[in-house]
Amino acid sequence: MSDAASVTPPRSFEEFWPHYVLAHQNPVNRALHFVGLTLAMRLVKKGLKERRVAPFLLAPLTGYGLSWVGHFFFERNKPASFSFPLWSLRGDFRMWNRIAQRKMGEELERARAMERARKESARTADPARTAAS
Repeated sequence: MSDAASVTPPRSFEEFWPHYVLAHQNPVNRALHFVGLTLAMRLVKKGLKERRVAPFLLAPLTGYGLSWVGHFFFERNKPASFSFPLWSLRGDFRMWNRIAQRKMGEELERARAMERARKESARTADPARTAAS
């Protein structure tokens, strides 16, 4: 999540989504999320089909485990699941879907453009910053 998100918490998932996207700029991180969530969903399906508990217990370990490796070692940031667990999970599914549709690049560009506009607006709104530039 960007610094702005930590100062002003998002009030809705749609407000949260661009911050989530910006926290997933590294392609290896996104790939680990995709693989982790895919494996987690397969484990849940297996648990339902076989009526066993073990796959249900392994699902979050697999999904979060791979995602957190992506954040800690590739993205080098704190997972959004620590601060916004439900919105983060919803974001994981939305990102999984966008990756599957090959539309995540568009989402990333849109989020970057929004962040640039936010920073420019903050810079021009603060006369001290503008004078120092």
